[in-house]
Amino acid sequence: MTNIYSLFFKALAGGCLAGISLSEGNYIFMLLGISLLWPVSRNPWGGFCWGAMAILWSHKWLLALHPISWVGINSNLSLPITIFIWFVCGAFGGGLVFIWSALSSFLAPGRLQFSKLENKFIYAVLLSTIWGLSEEILSRGPLFWMGLGSSLLPQDRYLAGLARWIGSGGLASIHLLIGWWIWQISSAFQARKPFKKLIALGFACFSLAHLIGFTLLLDSPTDSAEQVALWQTNIPIRQKFSQEEINVFPSKVNRAFTEAIKMNASFLISPEGTLPLDRSKIRDFPIKFLSGGFRKINGSLRSSLLVFNPGDESFSYVLDKSRLVPLGEWIPALPTFLKNGLSAVGGIESGNPSRLLDWEGPSFAGAICYELSNGKAIAKAVKQGAKWILVIANLDPYPISLQRQFLSMAQLRSIETSKNLISVSNTGPTSLIKSNGRIDTLLKPNKELVQLVNLELNEKKTVYTFISDLPLILVIFISLIGVLRLRKYG
Repeated sequence: MTNIYSLFFKALAGGCLAGISLSEGNYIFMLLGISLLWPVSRNPWGGFCWGAMAILWSHKWLLALHPISWVGINSNLSLPITIFIWFVCGAFGGGLVFIWSALSSFLAPGRLQFSKLENKFIYAVLLSTIWGLSEEILSRGPLFWMGLGSSLLPQDRYLAGLARWIGSGGLASIHLLIGWWIWQISSAFQARKPFKKLIALGFACFSLAHLIGFTLLLDSPTDSAEQVALWQTNIPIRQKFSQEEINVFPSKVNRAFTEAIKMNASFLISPEGTLPLDRSKIRDFPIKFLSGGFRKINGSLRSSLLVFNPGDESFSYVLDKSRLVPLGEWIPALPTFLKNGLSAVGGIESGNPSRLLDWEGPSFAGAICYELSNGKAIAKAVKQGAKWILVIANLDPYPISLQRQFLSMAQLRSIETSKNLISVSNTGPTSLIKSNGRIDTLLKPNKELVQLVNLELNEKKTVYTFISDLPLILVIFISLIGVLRLRKYG
């Protein structure tokens, strides 16, 4: 009974450390959390507790949904619904780690084969890369926000440089292997076994990985540049549809354009959902304008990135949001009190999955809000010719912790593709990230600002943009053969 209590205590503590890392950006906590995951994963329910706690802590920003009475939900139901959504996310994360833990038990070699460190390492590589590939696959669907891969940033940009070869899933695999190494050192120390060689080997591999990542980040070319104005609108979502805000909005648009023109900007960018469907009072933009907004097509509503040329009354180019937020945007059959979901605009329809937009300016890979987590789609757009990445978002009413997570993922997308990335959000983060993942410009959150940035363009293609998940698949295949041989001949 004592062992069971100890196991679940470690599971909850490890998950808590991982959640803090994802929430606050301290990746040392992530490594410590993973070092506790390995021993508790021997029991799938221990893995479930680890995963659930990690998600509950890292996604506690979901509680900021309350109150949601502004979208027509009864105020008495607001808090219970918010808490329910939060717990469902935790249960989903716990379920995924439960499956991974059950798989680890199934694949585990016998006691005899497991006595050698090199055999343990093959087993750890297999499980780590399975996790990494699973994150890559999940990131392409609607039920994924962030994983272990992006927790390296912003603290360890050089190790994250390996993403140019192996992407976010590869970084997640490395995280798990480092946590496994820490666990092995701890186990050897407790058993009073020699561990100096283990420490030396680990530090040598860790140093080599940093050196390779650092070298990869040095190759960040610039072919040309554009002066671009970013408009952080700072219009709280709970006030956006008030009559007062609707009345003053045209003057805010004009003021933003006036500042952009004074700065000699090539074009102005505004956040997700900035422009309403009815633009009768907002027309004839004086310079090129890339803005989030809405449009109707065949009677369905879409959230889009709209491109306006000077003097035109309607947009010339469009990129529709493809990946929709469950309940927030994609709304299944729900009870009457949830018929509009958790969005002020109700349900919207998904657009073309391609993230490449060719227009009169430099072509880019576009992402709207949490489409940012799909690194595969952005890398594909870069492979097809995108010279930079544009992400527009509206993270209000969520707290700063979500903005930190957003920035970490933005840095990772920039590193994976070797492209400058511009992020423009309603309340933040509004930023320019260089092609080596360095944050060049970051506007102060929760303030209306217009900022000029120097956007550098290049046509470079990284290894990741060409081969995507192939390294992870190959390592899984090779290590699986190794583990199966151990089980057969050990």
